[in-house]
Amino acid sequence: MVSVFQRSCVSIHLGQAGVQAGSACWELYTMEHNIQPDGRLLEVGDGAGRECLRTFFSESERGCYVPKAVFADSEPSVVDAMMSGPRGKLFNPELMIRQGEDFANNFARGFNRGKNLTRRVLGAVRRVAEASEGLQGFMVCHSLGGGTGSGCTPEIMASLNDEYGKRSKLQLSVYPAPQIASAVVEPYNAILTTHFSMDYCDCAFLVDNQAINEICKQSLGIGRPSFAHLNRIIGQVSSSITASLRFQGALNVDLADFQTNLVPFPRIHFPLVSYAPIVSPRAARHESFWVPDITARCFHASSRMVRVNPSLARYIACCLLYRGDVAPTDVNRTIAKMKLDSKVHFVDWCPTGFKVGINCAPPVTPPGGDLAATPRAVCLVSNTTAIKRAWARMGHKFDLMYAKRAFVHWYQAEGLEHDTMVTARDDIAALVQDYDEVERQGGGDLTPVSTPAPSTAPGLLSRQPSRSNW
Repeated sequence: MVSVFQRSCVSIHLGQAGVQAGSACWELYTMEHNIQPDGRLLEVGDGAGRECLRTFFSESERGCYVPKAVFADSEPSVVDAMMSGPRGKLFNPELMIRQGEDFANNFARGFNRGKNLTRRVLGAVRRVAEASEGLQGFMVCHSLGGGTGSGCTPEIMASLNDEYGKRSKLQLSVYPAPQIASAVVEPYNAILTTHFSMDYCDCAFLVDNQAINEICKQSLGIGRPSFAHLNRIIGQVSSSITASLRFQGALNVDLADFQTNLVPFPRIHFPLVSYAPIVSPRAARHESFWVPDITARCFHASSRMVRVNPSLARYIACCLLYRGDVAPTDVNRTIAKMKLDSKVHFVDWCPTGFKVGINCAPPVTPPGGDLAATPRAVCLVSNTTAIKRAWARMGHKFDLMYAKRAFVHWYQAEGLEHDTMVTARDDIAALVQDYDEVERQGGGDLTPVSTPAPSTAPGLLSRQPSRSNW
């Protein structure tokens, strides 16, 4: 019989953004579990501690802990840099997959020419999953705007859905940001990959590079943030989301809890993520980090990972994930005060709205990093109708280019048909309409979003899953 702590999660990191963010995540995981860069434990804990380790790590015959993670990119340089880096010996080389042909930031190229890469990724995932006890699900980290991250994700998600239908399938998706974009065609890639993987993902956590860039500038005082700075914050978010799987706590939240408490309808599965406190080591000595303080901060704009404003919309549900020295009574008082102040507006049919997780392990920061070490932290994962504005913005950028048929020939050259792009755009417009309908049923929106509707858009409750085949 599998114990309560033997819960396994397999991580899949796709594309340059997924691999680089994964590198920051696993640096943090190894520090939190006292694992050296070569996979050996610095301290041998009790039996429960070892059980928790097996959530994200498998133990080899030599006593080394190997991440249950698959890394893949069509262009080998990023994966090779990880293998030659300080933690290169930590990862299993057979789970580090690369392909010599670059997909050139083209969804269609990755979708069509990435079959071999996808097959190898799925083979590696099966190998890790079969060796894992108490498999809870999968966490896929990728970018919506890249070639590999967008093109290979739909088929991988579809295969995971077919083979592990009852297991949770979560995504940590980097939302395109035009100010620091690496490709002009990111809106095309984002719309297409979201359309093709919509029915296979249970919950997708969005992080916006531009929002994190502003957090680094305003909260951490970094003049010109690099992707390394952004990835460290993404690592903190991923660590908080998975902490209850890896450590004991007063109130634990597993992967299935996110779906149960945050996703009221299958398509409404794009929660907004916030993290607090985000403070520099210099400023930390002047700040207070009590539960009411950090809870209030994570509802502030300076803590959100996507540039939207929930105060102009409705919350469907909120999941507060606390770490460190946190007492349940403090959390209950804080939430009761927030409800009394009526600062968080929920839909009428879900007035309570709060799910709480409390984990005893305090947040950890890498040495020489930008974030200050604090005794406690909180990650807010909220399903809010405000996220529709992010999709409306992306759809508008898609429309601006597609109206001129700009760059479309590169997609058509890889076999993507005109009708496929139109269908994908209509699907995202229907998604925005779904959120509009949730707001109407839940008390109305303060500032409705004007978005072109698809030609045939059935209602939220009547729409059937669209298994689109290319």
